Amino acid sequence: MATENFEEIVETFEFLDDWEDRYRHVIELGKAFPPLDEAFKVPATKVEGCASQVWLVPTIEAGRFEFQGASDAMIVQGLIAILHELYAGLTVQEVLAVDAPAELARLGLDEHLSSQRSNGLRAMVERIRETAQKAA
Repeated sequence: MATENFEEIVETFEFLDDWEDRYRHVIELGKAFPPLDEAFKVPATKVEGCASQVWLVPTIEAGRFEFQGASDAMIVQGLIAILHELYAGLTVQEVLAVDAPAELARLGLDEHLSSQRSNGLRAMVERIRETAQKAA
């Protein structure tokens, strides 16, 4: 299960011929993602297990999952934007039903990210799932 916005990212990735173009697109998504207020860049919102610094601020509003996030690395900021499109607006139960590894595999990310970036991406997904689990 994926959101319409995530499906658009999948379609764009299918259109782009090589990984360098896809990599640039991920960075563009990160640049377009709204910045996180500095006040939220605190230990409580920091995601451990990422090579770069990552902060996620998840919220549940009107039964729907939402989050803000930031990273000090451009590619990771793009990965946050992709995760946002995968999860934003879903109910808590829908968030828990998302098979993130399978959805992200549709983008070919698993083949082109370093092991450190892959570990960081898994840590971000885990933080999102933990938030949804607590709210369920």
